[in-house]
Amino acid sequence: MNLESEETQICPECGSNEIVFDAARGDRICNVCGLVIGENYIDSGPEWRAFTSEERDKRSRVGAPSAITVHDKGLSTIIDWRDKDAYGNKLSPKKRAEIYRLRKWQIRTRVHSSIDRNLAFAMSELDRLASQLGLPRGVKEAAAVFYRKAIEKKLIRGRSIEAMIAASVYAACRTRKIPRTLDEIAKFSRINRKELGRCYRLILRELEITIPIASPIDFIPRFGAELHLSGRVQKRAVTILTKAKEYGLTAGKDPTGLAAASIYVAAIQEKERRTQREIAEIAHVTEVTVRNRYKELIKELTLEINI
Repeated sequence: MNLESEETQICPECGSNEIVFDAARGDRICNVCGLVIGENYIDSGPEWRAFTSEERDKRSRVGAPSAITVHDKGLSTIIDWRDKDAYGNKLSPKKRAEIYRLRKWQIRTRVHSSIDRNLAFAMSELDRLASQLGLPRGVKEAAAVFYRKAIEKKLIRGRSIEAMIAASVYAACRTRKIPRTLDEIAKFSRINRKELGRCYRLILRELEITIPIASPIDFIPRFGAELHLSGRVQKRAVTILTKAKEYGLTAGKDPTGLAAASIYVAAIQEKERRTQREIAEIAHVTEVTVRNRYKELIKELTLEINI
């Protein structure tokens, strides 16, 4: 039986920590009392072992995983930059010059077609936009999928790559319920709001994407954090919005405006006052919107605040 030492565990029978793994059967066994602690384990790692980074590089026979956010999905080959042969020896100056030329042409061939060049630029723009907006990996991947589908349907022709990427990002945020406004994405993408909205509606229509209704409650944690408000204020704002929804006050209203107004009221009630201007800037709405929405909330919900 081929036994290999595994991570330390405690045998529930005798208390020994001498646990070994039977690679042939996939069992984890106590080496003292023989109790089978677990069975049918699947080892998803490589079949070889390496003890140094150099040995790992030498034994590895695969490249990086497929990535939808890379223009060629990460499947193209690359020429190593370390200028060493298969045995780890340094190349001669003549051979280094030859490898340099090959590496340069290999990089050029990765983006030889117009679609490759389009995707290369689009994915770099997606990286930049996702980084500035602080978006999670799942949203970034969803945006890449939407953009690739738009290319397949020939929706990019005659339109700005930056605008279509920004629209894909906004669609991905909406489908994943990540609270980002159209104004925020327009600001960081350097695309005017009207053009961004037009491309967004095109993507929704042509790709048949169903967008869930945005809830103002989704914006509370981010607005609260950016305004440095306590958890009490955020909890009270959520309570106000929940009550407002029960009274039918949220239907047909801009969720960011409602979120801003509820935070304004909650901050006053919890004695952590913020000005309408501060909240409006964070929420990307006007002070008039904050004022109108908060007045509506205190009137319909009979809330008491000291202005």
